[in-house]
Amino acid sequence: QVQLVESGGGLVQAGGSLRLSCAASGRTFSSSDMGWFRQAPGKEREFVAALSWSGGRTNYVDSVKGRFTISRDNAKNTVYLQMNSLKPEDTAVYYCAAKKGGWFGAYDYWGQGTQVTVSS
Repeated sequence: QVQLVESGGGLVQAGGSLRLSCAASGRTFSSSDMGWFRQAPGKEREFVAALSWSGGRTNYVDSVKGRFTISRDNAKNTVYLQMNSLKPEDTAVYYCAAKKGGWFGAYDYWGQGTQVTVSS
């Protein structure tokens, strides 16, 4: 069982930066692939970024490539999402997720989300 708690959301002006954190409990964090998703009002949840358990493999949605960076600190059981050059269209609730079924498997655990609002 993995429990995930996101933090770091808030209100920022366009062009600004935020760093989201996701603290995980449980002994299997270091062997779990991690991901970030987001859901804007009236839209479906979408994939943002993923990071393998080893940190050696990443994937990003095209709209955030070059602006967002996912990273992890297995010693702290934490995964991060550094968001730079934020745009109003990045406004959404951001969710952290974990999976153990392999890179192409489904996500098994989800956090409660943290709100990110980017003003123009």
